[in-house]
Amino acid sequence: MDSIQLELLNAVAGLHEVPQGAYSLRINGEAVGKNSTENIDIVKKEDKPGIDIIIKPGTKNESLHMPVILSQSGVQDMVYNDFYIGEDADVTIVAGCGIHNGGDKKSEHDGIHTFHVAKNARVKYVEKHYGSGDGAGERILNPQTIIYIEEDGYLEMDTVQIKGVDSTVRTTTAELKDRATLIIKEKIMTHGKQYAKTDFVVDMNGDECKANLISRSVAKDESHQIFVSKINGNNRCMGHSECDAILMDQGSVSAIPEITANHLEASLIHEAAIGKIAGEQITKLMTLGLTEAEAEAQIVNGFLR
Repeated sequence: MDSIQLELLNAVAGLHEVPQGAYSLRINGEAVGKNSTENIDIVKKEDKPGIDIIIKPGTKNESLHMPVILSQSGVQDMVYNDFYIGEDADVTIVAGCGIHNGGDKKSEHDGIHTFHVAKNARVKYVEKHYGSGDGAGERILNPQTIIYIEEDGYLEMDTVQIKGVDSTVRTTTAELKDRATLIIKEKIMTHGKQYAKTDFVVDMNGDECKANLISRSVAKDESHQIFVSKINGNNRCMGHSECDAILMDQGSVSAIPEITANHLEASLIHEAAIGKIAGEQITKLMTLGLTEAEAEAQIVNGFLR
């Protein structure tokens, strides 16, 4: 890998070289390396670009790295990845996509990721999006995630996009069975004329299942964000959706939460708060010796932490 590719690898996966253990590495639309382990099998799809990730039942304390890197202008990449997490497994998956565009053509990575979380399995999924380069070509990311969680299964997703992506539409759908748990935490910062849309739909079909969707975002300059969340309580369940956003400059944010209770014992809550940084917060930090810009940066960093 060259220096730009290594920079992207570090930005999205915290790696300085090809990882040890189970991994799949994709660069400029091509699968360039993968490694399976005794408990995590990575199989290339035959009919379309992408892989099947098969995690054996009972697998504990293992991780999988899946970085995607685009360092050439004009790359159009599409992948289909299917995750099969066996019963009683407990694993961490570190994914993400970094795009460097120094040219005039748009670079785009789209992915359809389907998670099958078996009974009593636990998954921590971490995904980062990052863009760099001073070319006029756009950096575009459109991830689609489809989630099926069986009885007593657990999936926690942490997604971060705080720099350099011109346009992104993140679509997530989920179906939860009895006592299944889904937690999604996203952090987004846009600037310039960037656009980001999040669209969550969760069907809470199982008895005593739980869902918690949390979005924190900052819209700077003339950027625009849309947050859409729809929770359908179809059984005795607990669902919560929250969107907190900070506006700066001429940024704009739309929050569109929807909750539908189709069962007498469905307990659903939605919250949304959008506004600018309070002046007293900035003043307090400036009395400690910070400039106004430094105070704003510290508040934003703390908000997105």
